[in-house]
Amino acid sequence: MKVVVVGATGMVGQIMLKVLAERNFPVTELIPVASERSIGKTIDYKGTSYAVVGMATAVAMKADVALFSAGGETSLEWAPKFAAAGITVIDNSSAWRMDSTKKLIVPEINAGELTPEDKIIANPNCSTIQMLVALAPLQRNYGIQRLVISTYQSITGTGVQAVQQLENEYKGEQGTMAYPYPIHRNAIPHCDVFQDNGYTKEEMKLIQETHKILGDDSIRITATAVRIPVVGGHSESVNVALKQDASVSEVQALLNESPGVVVQDNPDTNTYPMPIYAEGKNDVFVGRIRKDFSQENTLNMWIVSDNLRKGAATNTIQIAEFLVEKNWI
Repeated sequence: MKVVVVGATGMVGQIMLKVLAERNFPVTELIPVASERSIGKTIDYKGTSYAVVGMATAVAMKADVALFSAGGETSLEWAPKFAAAGITVIDNSSAWRMDSTKKLIVPEINAGELTPEDKIIANPNCSTIQMLVALAPLQRNYGIQRLVISTYQSITGTGVQAVQQLENEYKGEQGTMAYPYPIHRNAIPHCDVFQDNGYTKEEMKLIQETHKILGDDSIRITATAVRIPVVGGHSESVNVALKQDASVSEVQALLNESPGVVVQDNPDTNTYPMPIYAEGKNDVFVGRIRKDFSQENTLNMWIVSDNLRKGAATNTIQIAEFLVEKNWI
């Protein structure tokens, strides 16, 4: 199994390598790809050193699968070239997510939509993934009418420059700014770029990707995405209006049985999900499940996950594992 990791030296690429090793993905040869300035450097994977190569070289090496985490422009240019060479691409960028000819996959929800002919597969936005792992069981069992989403997102979603900005501010040092404002001791209601409708691109991703993954455009959704000075993962407050009533205990039991979900919900012991405990884990953690007394058939939930893991690297590799299981790669 020849596995290409595009963006191997980046934050998500590094986590991909960790997760591939942890899950014992059947890699026989790793092909790390990075920017021109990294070509020739070596990356250690499970005790073996592999030289970083360029895109064209990777295409020519006839790999089985390519895991992309290098931005939308790179994906738009190169994913079709890998696919044309018979290499299945699983892409982490936003480039293909809303393309009607491409599948947008969270394995716990809709891996069954995939076929051997799907050569470019889109990985959803990190915030969407963790939310839908928790909400898809509710959609299947009770139906969802409306979602009101507020996110509290880790700076790691922006990248290494944002982590450096926070570290600099914490130490009182000047440095490159990833955000237009300080992030230390602050909350910035601005994730990604603003759209003409007043929403940010991140907020619109939550709306559009949810409709596509759940296959239901009738769900009414509104979202506010906020960047906070946290490294461990994304948190989300989600208000869920259901089509049928469900008790808190029923929802807790349902989520306890749902793959990829860990319920942490006991107010008596102050048990609830937090990014400090989600960091480095692959699950989605759900708590603070309670009735919204202002409206019928409505619940509030608190959903937390490591955005670099389940929100990016782990979900990508789970898709690849599904393809291996089907003998499609």
